[in-house]
Amino acid sequence: MTSEQHAARGAAAPAAPPAPVSLSEVPREQPADFRTLMAGFPTGVTIVTTRGADGTPRGMTLTSLCSVSMDPPVLLVCMRTGSPTLDAVLESGSFAVNLLHLRARTTAELFASGAPDRFERVSWQAQEPAAGPHLLDAAHTIADCAVTAHHEVGDHVVLMGGVTAVSRLGGDQHPLLYGLRRFATWPETDDHLSYDFIS
Repeated sequence: MTSEQHAARGAAAPAAPPAPVSLSEVPREQPADFRTLMAGFPTGVTIVTTRGADGTPRGMTLTSLCSVSMDPPVLLVCMRTGSPTLDAVLESGSFAVNLLHLRARTTAELFASGAPDRFERVSWQAQEPAAGPHLLDAAHTIADCAVTAHHEVGDHVVLMGGVTAVSRLGGDQHPLLYGLRRFATWPETDDHLSYDFIS
């Protein structure tokens, strides 16, 4: 028997990876500090917009947005189950992600309020090939997306959106942020270092 065969016989077999935990095995009771955990993770603020089958504009404020892939470009957003905006996104198969600038707090609050006349109180346009209404006065950048997949997870639906176009608007480019249960914006700083954290 060769030394290589001895080494092979003596090597331990690699351990099998643990099986994923089923969502039904996760405790239904929300930990007391879960909201505090998420409040301590500041994020940008966006309004996801789309149009229903009858052409009615729909939109809601959310902070659950992240990049998934650079090639091809894919974004992920999470929307609560039962949301009329979510229903319209699934019907149309597309949505627009409006990244809000620092002076758009009122618009963020409006689209989080559920007010039925929200689109009557803001400036927007949705000419083809826009994937959803573009909020002209509130957004600094807009991504048009096509739904590539969706998965129901607990009381939310995770949507994958392939980015078909990105539009940068004029005006103040500082983003609106939300964390610790309050709105804020990017601090003034002399630190101009750039990092790429997309994994």
